[in-house]
Amino acid sequence: MVSDAIQNEGLRLLSVLRSRYSQRELAELLSVSGKTVGRWERRETSFPRYLEHALKAINQSTPVATEVASQSFSTIDLFAGIGGIRTGFEVHGGSCVFTSEWNDFSKRTYLENFTDTHEFVGDIVPFPASKIPNHDVLLAGFPCQPFSIAGVSKKISLGRAHGFEDLTQGTLFFDVARIIAEKRPPAFLLENVKNLLRHDKGNTFRIVLETLRDELNYEVHYKIIDGGHFTPQHRERVIIVGFAEPTNFTWDDLDLPAERPLLGSILHRTDGTEPFLEHDGNRFFDHETSSVLAKYTLTPKLWEYLQAYAAKHKAAGNGFGFGLVTEGSVTRTLSARYHKDGSEILVSQGANQRPRRLTPRECARLMGYPDSFRIPVSDTQAYRQFGNSVVVPVMTEVARIMTPHIAAVKATRERADVELMAG
Repeated sequence: MVSDAIQNEGLRLLSVLRSRYSQRELAELLSVSGKTVGRWERRETSFPRYLEHALKAINQSTPVATEVASQSFSTIDLFAGIGGIRTGFEVHGGSCVFTSEWNDFSKRTYLENFTDTHEFVGDIVPFPASKIPNHDVLLAGFPCQPFSIAGVSKKISLGRAHGFEDLTQGTLFFDVARIIAEKRPPAFLLENVKNLLRHDKGNTFRIVLETLRDELNYEVHYKIIDGGHFTPQHRERVIIVGFAEPTNFTWDDLDLPAERPLLGSILHRTDGTEPFLEHDGNRFFDHETSSVLAKYTLTPKLWEYLQAYAAKHKAAGNGFGFGLVTEGSVTRTLSARYHKDGSEILVSQGANQRPRRLTPRECARLMGYPDSFRIPVSDTQAYRQFGNSVVVPVMTEVARIMTPHIAAVKATRERADVELMAG
């Protein structure tokens, strides 16, 4: 049996190295399978003591300072939420120089977890793009508001301008586009719901791509990625990345674990091994009794209502109903409405027992946030924030494959500037 101290040290070293190596690369260095590394990370199996020395040797042989310095880049965080996209990019050298988030509760959580000294803007819409600091990567999880293309044909017939500003005026994507146009960052990453590709019969996404490729002249790549590769939740999102110069970027470089984690890896442990977090205390979990607080168990009235609601729709041939899960499950997508009744993810507590909601800490884990992430807001606001968040490990992996291309575009620009000054 591996002691807790050895296990924790092994996991710490593993986390450090995973910020520099893909799961596959690290598995090759340790002469194990990628699945085995995944099981260690999810704490499904104990980390073997004999490999602790190998991890230390790999860690000591990696020129960390030089590597980080060569890969460092600046970012801005638009529609930032609680900082999930930024968190993934910081793992690979990103340093945030500007943030925008209009929701006061999200801002509170963000500032609790990031000790920034840079400017934090609420509403980005009226903010002049010229006042935003220069940056290397624009990050934005922009809200998917309806895109209107009404009147475009009429403008064309009248000979009026119909560039991206006209096509997207009134949507929050316009604010992303105007900032890219003004600041011309080497790269960007945009994140949105999967439905963006189908919205308005595909016209919305067509405008997005035309704006980024044709109007702004960026090389653009997009892909739908399921967060379920990294956390036990089916959560598909479209990721759009762009570069100001030609690159050989390819989504084939993604290292998406084949073996997906199960819910038990993020649930509070009731066997006495749940870690005590000072910033949580006993807010979600009673460490004296090793049990989740009773307030997260559904009331008899709510449980009866959800069962009746599900039975009604089943009889009508519809698929609506609650999602009952166990430790061996993968959940439905966590939504911002989870605070209302928790119906999409209800944790079974055994036969003849009412199920419970996930606690906010479990929701944080489901989205890939570390236990060091602080939750300073009410449960209702926390559920909304995590339901609106990105899956952090997805952002970390995309940042990993973007990083060398960000560096290459920066280098190309620097050479061009030198040539311009010389000649």
